[in-house]
Amino acid sequence: MISLPKQLVVIGDSSVYGWGDNEGGGWCERLRKDWSKNQSGPIIYQLGVRGDGIEKVSSRWEKEWLSRGETRRNKPKAILLNVGLNDTAAIGQRNGRHQLDIDGFEYGLERLINAIKSQTNIFVLGLTPVDENKMPFAGCLWYSNDFCSSYERRMEEVCLNQNVPFLPTFREMYSDQRSKSWITDDGIHLNSKGHFWIYQRLKSWEILTKWKDY
Repeated sequence: MISLPKQLVVIGDSSVYGWGDNEGGGWCERLRKDWSKNQSGPIIYQLGVRGDGIEKVSSRWEKEWLSRGETRRNKPKAILLNVGLNDTAAIGQRNGRHQLDIDGFEYGLERLINAIKSQTNIFVLGLTPVDENKMPFAGCLWYSNDFCSSYERRMEEVCLNQNVPFLPTFREMYSDQRSKSWITDDGIHLNSKGHFWIYQRLKSWEILTKWKDY
């Protein structure tokens, strides 16, 4: 029987893809390179799609996960979920309807986590701040730090209730006076410094490190 290293599927939006980091390719790519230094370490699959929210990730996660076992009967041993920022945006005006209202977001996240938990391990990563002075994004989407904070609190509550590991990122990042310099000119994507900050948090996240080394 072929002995394969564990696989970690990282699924979500443009943050997972690495958009904005023209130096290191994003926090996920940085983590992949770090883990690949050990030939027996877990393999990371980056499955980020720009613009994705909870609903789109929910519709594709299982097929993506099942497609990356590398052998017929093998399946990735965990999923790292990073999604939600796109759901927070208000459409058309600052106080417009959200792409997904907060109660719908909470419900969708609960269902998604339950579905993933029934198949494999799951870790959840929080949200990141935005530069409100650059809004609206794409001429029609209004992101705000109040929205990001509220949605991340709901994420944390869901993960606590589901006994799922959650790494909060918004509050710590937002409270750092340097954080505005970690956001690209579009107002929502992290630049290389921002991605490096997330990478460092993940690299030192004890529960993920224990899973990697177990």
